[in-house]
Amino acid sequence: MTGESSHPPEPPGDPRGVRGDVEAAGGASGRTASQRAAAGIHQALSQLTADTGSHVGAVYLPVPDEQVLRMVAVFGVSARIARPWARVAMAAPVPVADVARQGRPVWLRSHDELARRYPRTGLALPYQVAMGVSPVLSGDAVKGVVLLLWPGTHPPELSPRESEAITEAGRRISRFLDQAEKAGDPLRPGDEPHAVAPPPSDPWPEAEARSGAGLTERFQEGHLSLDLDGRITFLSNRAVELLGGGRGELLGARFWEVLPWAHDPVHENCFLETLFSRLPASFNALKPPDTWLSFALHPDITGVSVRVTVLDHPPAGSEPATGPPATPEASAGTLFYLMHLSSSLSDAVGVKDVTDAVTEQIMPVLNAQALALVVADNGRLRVLGTGGFRRAAQRHFDGLSLSSNVPSIRVLATGVPEFFPDSGELLRAHPQGASVYAQQASFAYLPLIAAGRPIGCCVLGYSETHAFPADERAALTALAAMIAQALERASLYDTKNQVAYGLQAALLPRLLPAVPGLDSAARYLPASQGMDIGGDFYDLVRLDETTAAAVIGDVQGHNVNAAALMGQVRTAVHTHADSGAGPGEVLARANRLLVDLQSQLFASCLYVQLDLRNGKALLASAGHPPPLLRHPDHRAEVLDPPPGLLLGIEPDADYPTTEIALPPGAVLALYTDGLVERPGVDLGESIADLARQLAAAQAPSLDALADTLIDHVQQTGGVSDDVALLLLRPPAPATRGPARRP
Repeated sequence: MTGESSHPPEPPGDPRGVRGDVEAAGGASGRTASQRAAAGIHQALSQLTADTGSHVGAVYLPVPDEQVLRMVAVFGVSARIARPWARVAMAAPVPVADVARQGRPVWLRSHDELARRYPRTGLALPYQVAMGVSPVLSGDAVKGVVLLLWPGTHPPELSPRESEAITEAGRRISRFLDQAEKAGDPLRPGDEPHAVAPPPSDPWPEAEARSGAGLTERFQEGHLSLDLDGRITFLSNRAVELLGGGRGELLGARFWEVLPWAHDPVHENCFLETLFSRLPASFNALKPPDTWLSFALHPDITGVSVRVTVLDHPPAGSEPATGPPATPEASAGTLFYLMHLSSSLSDAVGVKDVTDAVTEQIMPVLNAQALALVVADNGRLRVLGTGGFRRAAQRHFDGLSLSSNVPSIRVLATGVPEFFPDSGELLRAHPQGASVYAQQASFAYLPLIAAGRPIGCCVLGYSETHAFPADERAALTALAAMIAQALERASLYDTKNQVAYGLQAALLPRLLPAVPGLDSAARYLPASQGMDIGGDFYDLVRLDETTAAAVIGDVQGHNVNAAALMGQVRTAVHTHADSGAGPGEVLARANRLLVDLQSQLFASCLYVQLDLRNGKALLASAGHPPPLLRHPDHRAEVLDPPPGLLLGIEPDADYPTTEIALPPGAVLALYTDGLVERPGVDLGESIADLARQLAAAQAPSLDALADTLIDHVQQTGGVSDDVALLLLRPPAPATRGPARRP
């Protein structure tokens, strides 16, 4: 299961979803095309789990006009238990969404691999399982997704038989969906997945059944049987005695919900662990006043058998609980629900990242049709982000005085959530807010509380009447607190980085100087993975009418210290270049400066002195990536100046100088390592690939060439480190032009 829930777990209800079967779903006759498709999918899923030996299976279909997938059928667990995974945002970084977007299967051989490749899913499904997720294809179009779980003891790879069974099931499901579409009655996902019951087992003869029941009564331990929803379907007299309560109270109930001393999420989680992993598990529980019971759980495709024994001594490390027992609302299902939704905030760095995660990933899964995040700012509300509300509603929230008597302001002032199952109540009390309240049928106003104080409000709107049961209210309020903490953290990050980026912007040249006989273009690109400010820098210095100097470098680290040191190195290089020092001497002096500063940060640097009159250049390198030279005929080569030590290591380091030809029309490319470093790719190969891109580019200008090189690196995996790029070209007579803006 790899998605997120549309509702928090509900209180005990009708368990019929567990006992539903294919015949009931489709009926014998008079079925519509969509009903036939649904029945066919249920049959295909049941057959697929049997053919592959998987114990849990699910089918997801996309919801029309929504960026979400919904589970339509599940095998091996009840619809209630599957609910936290029943809705998957299409943008979510989880296996089901990945397969739906890319149309390729995903195989995860263990929970370790699941947690490594999909941390959010590993957090929300913390069980020892192997997972296979495959697309349902109709031609090249993805019509749905099939998910299967096996115990973690499954071999590392799928067998050919399993793979073929998965492929064939995908074909069958695709045919069912296509047939329903052609009949004009396409299958639409419902609010709840259909729980496909396991194949019926042969009934025991009555005498044997009585004998089996009698067998359990002869043991000193208690025995009970749980169905796939955790409800007790059988318990021995000894089990009734050990658990306490009456037989009628226990049958059909989940014992961790009806026995006050068993209200602990650990007990339900042990059942879920057994159910999802299909491996035995056990836990201990204290029955007041001083009886310790041991529960051993053994699963199969129909449910879980439990053996209950009395422990002679308290288990090692056990401490009787001193506070009140946990409430049923603190169930494992609710905790998983919150983990699912809050995990989408884990990758958010800045405030915009948080608002995007809430509107794009959390809002669809909550089944809310509108959402607004508002915060207090100088006595008024300020909208951070919205989704689903029309523009008039956004104008209503933005700039609203904190003295107004409206729900969003009250929630912000009191920290107490407000729920309105019927928006008519809001319209009558606040007719001036009709632009908002008339848009939706129900509203929830949730306080955003960080560090113990309200900082804003999360407004949810529902297009249909929404009852907001107690457990959902609790879960939504807890989720809002997680959003608030993410916003507070992101706000601090943004503030810090505004200062840092302001410093870096002040230290990098806003414009490259105009140098007669030289075209230039520069680009700076920050890292795309939430890193702090970097120490990459570049500069172009006009020395006289026919001579110029270019420098590029990278200070170790990603913080304000790195940016400040970058400014000092750039200033030192600029000063020594103006003094007429040669490339090797410029780097040697900059190196001594860094050693004297004792900053414990190092820097790479490449310095080039350009002799435009004679068409040549002198280069010196301090451990910097080698420059590239594209000749006038577009042949590109990787230059190889002797790599001196990084700046700041050895005070007496020497930096040899290399001379190269730089004729009109040639392009010299200087860059930092962020342009070429890729995880798992040899650095030399990456540099050679950049040289090939430089040679092949047919850009009409140096600026366009710079954009082409930057676009290439972004399209081949993004930027994991800062990138600086400086291109220099003595233009051919027909193409001479002014210097370019960076």
